[in-house]
Parts: sequence; structure tokens; C-alpha cells
Amino acid sequence: MSFTLTLVALLPLLAILAAIIQRGLPTLSWEVFIHLPAPVGVEGEPNGFANAIVGTLTMVGLGALFSVPLGVMTGVFLAEFAAGSAIANGVRFVTVILSSVPSVIVGVFAYGVLVITTKQFSAYAGGLALGVIMTPIIALTTEEALKLVPVHYRLGSAALGASKSETTVKTVIPCAIPAITTGVLLAVARAAGETAPLMFTALFSQFWQEGLMSPTPSLPVLIYNYASSPFEEQNAIAWTASLVLLMLVLTINLSSRLLIRRRF
Repeated sequence: MSFTLTLVALLPLLAILAAIIQRGLPTLSWEVFIHLPAPVGVEGEPNGFANAIVGTLTMVGLGALFSVPLGVMTGVFLAEFAAGSAIANGVRFVTVILSSVPSVIVGVFAYGVLVITTKQFSAYAGGLALGVIMTPIIALTTEEALKLVPVHYRLGSAALGASKSETTVKTVIPCAIPAITTGVLLAVARAAGETAPLMFTALFSQFWQEGLMSPTPSLPVLIYNYASSPFEEQNAIAWTASLVLLMLVLTINLSSRLLIRRRF
């Protein structure tokens, strides 16, 4: 019975994987990783999405620059310095709510904060939107990771004369690094596949980005644009980009699973 239920649960995932591999694999080659999207109707022109890959990595990196420190510090505050207090409960409640906010709303927020202010779409705006999405995930996983550290580690450190801050920084956090890293990787995997926030903030470009303050291409938006295109060659590239993005997300998730195997 359990095997049947497991198989039924896996069928949708397997169907998605099969469809993406079947349609994306035939056009997958090294060319897609080193060339720009080719103009429609131009035969013999190398077709790829190297700019979208670089743009995706750039914006995820920008988002991680502020979401990782902020998320980890929030998790440390909740688990170590304000555990059980009314402030911690309030911060945790807001963090949980933020983690469930639709990504399109986050995109509208980043649009209002940066795009309207600077009067241009940019990688910074896209990174802000992705960072807002990543922060609550990192904060909540960091809190849970720190709670998994055995209490006697803290007691032993305190018995040696270490302060609360020293115990947290030198004993508790190092023990929880594998689980915290897992949370960061899960947040990165979530952000890498987001489309709606980037449509409001980074827009898209068929060319290499001119800088961090210019429209920036990304894999999710390229997939959206090309999948809805009436041209077959762009539809094919959309499937190939879907396969590449899927492999990226699966790799990140598998890495997180390997890290979470480490026990205290």
C-alpha cells in the first residue's frame, strides 16, 4: 500500500521530468552555454542563453549578499538570544508570514522600492526581490539548525567561562554550519527558479547585461518568453533552458540533502 501511494505521489514529478528531458535534451549542446539567443529566422546562427545563465547567477548572488547575513543573524537571535520571548514570537510570526508571501508581491515591492526610484530595471532590483524571498527561508532553517545543537555543548562552554556570545559564535554556530548551509542552498534553489519578481525588476535582454544598473536576462524569464513565442526555434530553446534550470535546482537540492546527513 505504501509503495503504491509513493508511486502515485511521484508520478507527476516523473511526468514533468520525462517531458522536460524528452524535449530539452535533443537541442542541448555546449553552444547554448557560450552563445547569445539568435535572432528569429536567421539560419545557421548559433543559438544559446549564456547571458541568461550569467544574469541568473548574478541576481541570485546579489540576493545572497544580504539575505544570508540577515537570515543567519535573525535565526541566531530567535534561537539563542530571545528564545521564548514575546519579541522572538513576533519576529518569528513575521518571518513565517514573509516566507508565504506570493513572489509576485515581492516583485511589486522591489519594483516600487528600486525600479521607480532609479527609473530603470536592473540586476540590483532583481537581487533585492530574490533576497527578500531567500531571507525568511534562511532565518527559519538557521533557527531550527541551532536548536538541534545539544544543550551540553552550551553548558560545557559556559562551564569554561565563555560568555553567551562566545558560546554562540565559537561553539553553537560551528556545530550547526552543515544544517545552516543546507538552508542557504534551499533558499538559493528557490530563488533561482523565480520568474514573477524578475519580470517586475530585471525585465529581460537578448544581449549581455551592460552593468548591474541595466535590464538583466535570466533563465526563468527566458523560459517564459520563449515558451509563449509562436516560433518553434524559441520553443525549443525554452525546453533546453528548462532542462538546464532543472538540473541546476536538482544539483543544489541534492547537495543540501548530502549536507543534512551530517549529524551532531
